[in-house]
Amino acid sequence: MRIVLPGALPDPREARELTEHLQASAPTLLGWLRQARARLIPADPAHSGCTPYELWQLLARGFQAEDEQNFATGLGPLWAQDVAEQDQPVWLVELVHVSPSRDGAALLPAAELAISAEDSVALFNSVQELFAEVGFHLSPSNTQHWRIRPPADYAPVCASPALVSITSVNDWWPQDMASRPWRRLVNEVQMLWYEHPVNQARYRQGLVPINSLWLFGGARANQLVHTPAGQGTQVYQDLQEYSIKHDWGGWLAALAQLEARVFAPLAGGKMPELILTGADRVVELTPATTLGRWAQWLPGSRNTWSHWWSPQN
Repeated sequence: MRIVLPGALPDPREARELTEHLQASAPTLLGWLRQARARLIPADPAHSGCTPYELWQLLARGFQAEDEQNFATGLGPLWAQDVAEQDQPVWLVELVHVSPSRDGAALLPAAELAISAEDSVALFNSVQELFAEVGFHLSPSNTQHWRIRPPADYAPVCASPALVSITSVNDWWPQDMASRPWRRLVNEVQMLWYEHPVNQARYRQGLVPINSLWLFGGARANQLVHTPAGQGTQVYQDLQEYSIKHDWGGWLAALAQLEARVFAPLAGGKMPELILTGADRVVELTPATTLGRWAQWLPGSRNTWSHWWSPQN
């Protein structure tokens, strides 16, 4: 059994301050942390172009970036549906909301927009011909994403929408000359959708409009060499939002709920494999050997887990 906990790794300084609260909030989880073998995976989003959780998903599928690719390129084939051409780049656009912010522009990803299948189809139909006229060809994929085939000479290195949503559009918006046609096309989409019936209905429903698209992907499907994780993998996103906002009171409360609902019922049995992610790292925890479990009782050894939980450097 594998449990994945995005947002479970606070930054080192904050982790040290939270350590004393773990026994009260999640004693079962704390016991697992103390006895497990840990493998640390660096996951700096500035280099990978995606969140640490997305990086782990790609590593679990055996993805390796090639040439000028970053890891976010692998999200194209990872999220696309019914990819027939295994040796061709897979690009996606995600339906998003972009708005002005203090840092330039902020993005809300599709997962936060409550997009219906009918709205996705209506918006797709409104721009399909516009894209084809300038050499960007659209085809359906799923409600939140559409397949796109850029011109043959255009292969930008993009960030994932999830990463952009927790940073800034300005950090990742392409400014090079090669991206001018794409920037112009996105501007036309934004103007076209400003008064689109879908968005007029969303205004009436109190929903933010779907007013833009975010391009990403570019890797081939055959770069994903492992099969998807089986039913034994359970992902709990309860901690992620609190971690991003550095709301550690809410984080501890959510952790206590996970303890009651998920961890405590497993106490006394075999420790599950744990995947914990933070802002720039992933820690994989596996059950220690019998010798390793006995070693936790040696002087000082019960604090070994703190070396990765709250590293000093």
